[in-house]
Amino acid sequence: MPGPRSTRVAFLGPRGTYAEEALRALAPRVTEAVAYPTVYDTVMAVQTRAVERAVVPIENSLEGSVTATLDTLAVDARNVRLVAELELPIRHGLIARRRIEPAEVERVISHPQALAQCARYLRRALPRAELASAASTADGVRQVGESEAPWAALGSPLAAEAYGCKVLAEGVEDDRDNVTRFVLLARSGEAGAEERSGALKTSIVFSGFNDISPGALVAVLGELSSRGINLTKIESRPRRLGLGHYMFFADLEGGERSSPVAEALEALRARVETLHVLGSYPSSPSTPAG
Repeated sequence: MPGPRSTRVAFLGPRGTYAEEALRALAPRVTEAVAYPTVYDTVMAVQTRAVERAVVPIENSLEGSVTATLDTLAVDARNVRLVAELELPIRHGLIARRRIEPAEVERVISHPQALAQCARYLRRALPRAELASAASTADGVRQVGESEAPWAALGSPLAAEAYGCKVLAEGVEDDRDNVTRFVLLARSGEAGAEERSGALKTSIVFSGFNDISPGALVAVLGELSSRGINLTKIESRPRRLGLGHYMFFADLEGGERSSPVAEALEALRARVETLHVLGSYPSSPSTPAG
């Protein structure tokens, strides 16, 4: 997949996160990767032109959608578009500052989701280790790398490399189907070659129809099904207007300029108050597990 023409690409930091790993695949030609502390800050860096591109997680196969990404794109970053995607298998390793036996580990530090995703392994291999939360898997590896104590973290080989640590065991996750979908973001009108090739997918968000009326959503989505457009994902998020009022995020097969999709979007606009196209971009196969 061709990388962006720009040189500054933001990612959800710190160094060594899976987002940085996704960045290396989505933007291989980048010369400056800039870590941001939150999803919101990462997306808004594109909105404010602090960077030209950004990579953030948008969906996980076990935990569902990354709501911070969806909400920021829908509400605060209306000039930002999705231009590419990557499905990245998440493979956790047990990481320590130096090579020690897993039985010697007194504490395991990681993001709560990673701890949960490796729960069976931790109970079996490190039954007496204390579990401690970190802001991210990479932050857990950083803490382990800075401590002389016999601690370990859960994270990627990239994080181990970034913080001078050793991988004690690979593939310690309980479920091998743990996949995170990452997206590459750009300003509207500034997307490059990554937007122009391959089978396309279109992401939209819409709201403001009579969504408390029976069958209202079915009628809206009928504009897609009646034109033979496959809906690959749909979910709702609160509009913060009171209970029962939602905005709906949907992924469609096809590009926004193709005849059936363009007609369907025009028909949707006539039925809802707001319809925002988040982007049309190549539908990407998953990256092989390392």
